[in-house]
Amino acid sequence: MRDNQQDGTVGKALDVLEMVAARAPVRFSDLMAQGGYPKATLYRLLQTLTHQGMLAYDEARGSYSLGLRLVRLAHGAWSQSALAPLARQVLDRLAQATGETVHLAQMDQGQVLYVDKRNATRPVEMFSQAGKVGPAYCTGVGKAMLAFMKDAALTEALARQSFHRFTAHTLDASALRAELETIRQRGYAFDREEHEAGIICVAVPILTGLGRMIGALSVTSSTARSSLPGLEAQVPALQQAASDIGAEAESWRFPESS
Repeated sequence: MRDNQQDGTVGKALDVLEMVAARAPVRFSDLMAQGGYPKATLYRLLQTLTHQGMLAYDEARGSYSLGLRLVRLAHGAWSQSALAPLARQVLDRLAQATGETVHLAQMDQGQVLYVDKRNATRPVEMFSQAGKVGPAYCTGVGKAMLAFMKDAALTEALARQSFHRFTAHTLDASALRAELETIRQRGYAFDREEHEAGIICVAVPILTGLGRMIGALSVTSSTARSSLPGLEAQVPALQQAASDIGAEAESWRFPESS
């Protein structure tokens, strides 16, 4: 459970929405165990969210899931704030040219939000899926975005990282700081099996003409069929694709990556 003292009831309600979204359909008892809210408080929040159409309650199963009103709001946010709709054709071309998995991501509260994905010609099983949230400090797209954030935003984003050691290659905070400087200088980032063993990638930031970072793009493969030098050869195509998306997004009012 997050510390929502400053955000009051609204913060608690959003916390409950996220808990339901992560495990839906979910029962009241499961939310009680996970959320840490008093029984009466949780019940009141669920009732309000259900009455407002943000959640749906299945009486037969006694479980909660996301409501249609929330779906409509999500669709509006997707259309206005996600890069996916305008990047669709660019991703299609890049995936066809490389034959590898392509990811499109944006930063969400210091974490990576995968907003679109194209599977490789021969798909590789991996964590990332469109709509999933992952760590920024140990993924290619995450490091590419962190490296091009403004100082204040970067400090805040780094404070949100867990620095959990997923593999033997996962960087700690000090090593990450040094690598971000290298990424800024060369313009692209690697994932050297830092999040998942056997999974490697190369990633570039998506910048507007004014240099505002609005997302990242990556080409991902496995150590069984590719190598970091092999993926590095895809950098020119990646950078052109990112440039195309950035130019297309120039006239859109995307939220600052935070």
